[in-house]
Amino acid sequence: MKSFNQITEIISTEIEKLDWNKEPRGLYEPIGYVLSMGGKRIRPALTLMACNLFSDNIIQAIKPALGIEVFHNFTLLHDDIIDRADMRRGKPTVHKKWNENTAILSGDVMQIAAYQLIAETPVAYLKPVLDLFSKTAAQICEGQQYDVEFERIDSVEAEDYLKMIRLKTAVLLGCALKTGAITGGAEEQDAQYLYDFGINLGMAFQLKDDMLDVYGNETTFGKKIGGDILCNKKTFLLISALKVAKDEIKDELNACLHVSYQQPDQKINAVTAIYNLLEVKKICEDKMFYFYNKAIAILDKVSVPDNNKQVLIKLAEKLMWRED
Repeated sequence: MKSFNQITEIISTEIEKLDWNKEPRGLYEPIGYVLSMGGKRIRPALTLMACNLFSDNIIQAIKPALGIEVFHNFTLLHDDIIDRADMRRGKPTVHKKWNENTAILSGDVMQIAAYQLIAETPVAYLKPVLDLFSKTAAQICEGQQYDVEFERIDSVEAEDYLKMIRLKTAVLLGCALKTGAITGGAEEQDAQYLYDFGINLGMAFQLKDDMLDVYGNETTFGKKIGGDILCNKKTFLLISALKVAKDEIKDELNACLHVSYQQPDQKINAVTAIYNLLEVKKICEDKMFYFYNKAIAILDKVSVPDNNKQVLIKLAEKLMWRED
């Protein structure tokens, strides 16, 4: 089994080989810019790791792994426009560095490029991989739409939020793992176990992201802390706070959501203070570990030696304790 570092080195090398030096430069340069930012490369890493569970020949999983990573970064371009985000991984977002039209068009090309890379999956595995990828791509759009709709309504239930992040975030991790399993020649049941492992890991991952947006270190997180608070984003923290808050505290929280502040930090500090008072960070952590523990229990069912699963377990642990 290859280590996570060995896997990410392979991925980085292969991403650098992708040629975005094309005309018109204004269309392709932002793509190279986005992919050069780095990031964790979790999704392609999961693809290669899942393949490696069943085969030493991970080369057959590299193209679909790259397709998944390019697709993921495409979603970030459009997500940043929707969220009006200024920074991504410590650098200006594409729509800020260029403009919104460029970000939309460059993102569109990335989606096409993702499909082109997926199409290079070995023919024996192409149909199930392509079918899974297409289903996942549509689900991510569904999740994004729910996220947008949540901005326009006052009350969102926790279960609705969890459904949204399953579609917007978790399904791509599940897709990455199942794709790797398929290209590694896994039995259908093991491939499905890895998909379910990815879904639950993805749920935990997004809940961790919600917490980092409030409690993370801005330097390591790569974007401004409190961005979700400033735009009243319906995160698990806010949904939980609105549910448990009573009387004056609930009135104060609602006021924070609707009052205009002269300085952004005033709103961030006010809402964070209420979160601390209501202990919603612990509520979020408990739900995060519920999904994390469920993920590990599912991984235990995969019919490969336990030693071979350690690289996935270590990555899952790293994601739960990350600060960026």
